Amino acid sequence: MEDNLLAKMKYYYPSPFYEVLERAYTFAKTAHANQKRASGEDYFIHPYFVAEILVDLGLDTATVAAAFLHDVVEDTPVTREQLSKEFGEEICMLVDGVTKLDKITFSSKEEEQAENIRKMFVAMAKDVRVVLIKLADRLHNMRSLQYLSEARRIAMAKETLDIYAPIAGRLGMSSVKSELQDLCLKYLDTEAYTFLTSVITEKRSERFALVESIIADLQTILKENNVTGEVLGRPKHFYSIYKKMKNQNKTIDEIYDLIAVRILVDSVPDCYHIFGAIHARWKPIPGRIKDYIATPKANGYQSLHTTVMTNYGSVFEIQIRTYEMHKIAEYGIAAHWKYKEGVTKDSDFTQNLAWIREMMEVETQVADSKSFLQSLKGDLVSGEVLVFTPKGDVVSLPEGATPIDFAYHIHSAVGNRCVGAKVNGKMVKLDTTLQVGDVVDIITSSASKGPSWDWLRVAKSSAAKAKIRQFFKKERLEENAKKGKEMLELEAKRKGYALNDLLEERWLKLIYERYSFLSLDEVCAAVGYGAITTNQVLYKLIEQYKRENVKKPEGGIAATSKSQAGTVLIKGYDDFLYRLAGCCNPVPGDSIVGFISRGRGICIHRADCSNLRNEDPARLVDAEWAGVEKGVFSVSLRILSEDSPQLIMNITTVIANMQLSMTSLNARLDKKGRVVIDVTVQIKDISDKDKLVARLLELKPVSEVYRG
Repeated sequence: MEDNLLAKMKYYYPSPFYEVLERAYTFAKTAHANQKRASGEDYFIHPYFVAEILVDLGLDTATVAAAFLHDVVEDTPVTREQLSKEFGEEICMLVDGVTKLDKITFSSKEEEQAENIRKMFVAMAKDVRVVLIKLADRLHNMRSLQYLSEARRIAMAKETLDIYAPIAGRLGMSSVKSELQDLCLKYLDTEAYTFLTSVITEKRSERFALVESIIADLQTILKENNVTGEVLGRPKHFYSIYKKMKNQNKTIDEIYDLIAVRILVDSVPDCYHIFGAIHARWKPIPGRIKDYIATPKANGYQSLHTTVMTNYGSVFEIQIRTYEMHKIAEYGIAAHWKYKEGVTKDSDFTQNLAWIREMMEVETQVADSKSFLQSLKGDLVSGEVLVFTPKGDVVSLPEGATPIDFAYHIHSAVGNRCVGAKVNGKMVKLDTTLQVGDVVDIITSSASKGPSWDWLRVAKSSAAKAKIRQFFKKERLEENAKKGKEMLELEAKRKGYALNDLLEERWLKLIYERYSFLSLDEVCAAVGYGAITTNQVLYKLIEQYKRENVKKPEGGIAATSKSQAGTVLIKGYDDFLYRLAGCCNPVPGDSIVGFISRGRGICIHRADCSNLRNEDPARLVDAEWAGVEKGVFSVSLRILSEDSPQLIMNITTVIANMQLSMTSLNARLDKKGRVVIDVTVQIKDISDKDKLVARLLELKPVSEVYRG
């Protein structure tokens, strides 16, 4: 096996490039010695196959060398400095781009995933080869997924289907994308995968004679028209058939194109010549003709598609493309490296990377990694609509895009000065949904004051939204935020409230959900700018304030909420508002302490709350529960355990036997492979919590239980 890859590399990579690869091969094999995979195989098997995938794709020496080395910094004692000294900064940079952030502590698995993907995109914007290594890494991991636990298989398959397969598609790497999707289907819907693999294989064999006849007819058409080329039968991938059955609610018997036929020729004129000859022989199906040669997809894909009714009485899809187009369609961006060292600087390559640059514009505007990942998923899963500029240039936008998306795609300045739009020569509203083939003309004015905040709801692409937010951050954000806050304070006071009492961050989400704002400053700026009124903001905040029933009772400081029945006495204070901290959720019976917040009263925390460790002791005051009423309180627990098939059932049984109500339960695996379960239950007394903890610890696989 090893000799095969070395021989293959020696064939494709002449000296001195081969010597670099051989050195990387030996270095990685030595570094990973004595390490094993979950399958029991030597760990080196993984970087070996990742490198082989990239060799088969035709990647350059630095990329293949980095593939051999991509796990040595993460999983062995080798340091980044050693790697850089041994192989140079270019290879080291590629390795660094795919190295996970294991040495940083994250609050959740979701945050870790989001930050890793964000880091990968930052590295990818500098050098796209980073993601090619990552895709090869993920492809081999998916090929050997059967050795992991079911929970990890499902989690990895979901992430691959949501992120990595669409990225491969965006980069035009259809062979990688299709295999990833088929492997994901195998683990996410095993029953459907098993059905499709058996039934489709059978049906393909039934249709084999028909396909052979059509191929023979097409070869005759090529010969009659003096066009040199070849005809190939191409089985459709399982996932594409699965998706068609789900989306179009079709049975397997209603899917006719289980096998497509592809014609490869030498030139573009030959493509159109054969296209016409086929339609002269067989009648095309209306609405099923697509010309991706004249209007390529955003990932560089080019081909002519037609579906015809053959004289055999069957419907058949035929694709026509040149050999060069075929190479781009199969390998995508990787084709730019094939058989050469370094990247070509042609316009197609630049176009393929345009969406990465757009995502990095989004990255600079979002508040955190989770927001970036959410934007990325939205852009990756959305379809594509191809429209035209008045000069005939093709613009690719996400499905549902509007003239606002088009304007910002052309340039930020065009978007910021946009005052209207024409579609196919007619004036339209800026929230009009664009259709395939529309000709869009943006009307601008130097007198424009810039975009409206409402455009954040109209725009569909993450890039357009990022540019709109960027405008408001650069243009008058501070000025309008100050003005807006003054307006809100004045209106809140008129309604009998102090603005600071209303500005709970969690309450502001009621506004965020509608307008996609990122911060309190943006909410205030929107008011100052006139995009939303003070009443639109205050109505929601006051409504929530009343719902949580914060009030002053008679006889001193106390507050009672519907969810936490009880009062608190604070030493040295009288007639003073307080609220219960959401970070530690104190309940009657807990040891508590008060924290004096600026302008918002006193916040009651559990005495052991970690958020108080670094606070000024002068702002802490003694507090205690008093006059506790009978009620129901929510308490959150975190359970650490070894994995067990009956674990969740046993935990819920313990809770039910104690006649406690459970309001939420979330489970995940940590880096050590332990199960982490967060559960929230309602209790009547703190002693219920102690009893519950004791009973949960009696469960055999459970190792720890503590307050969340």
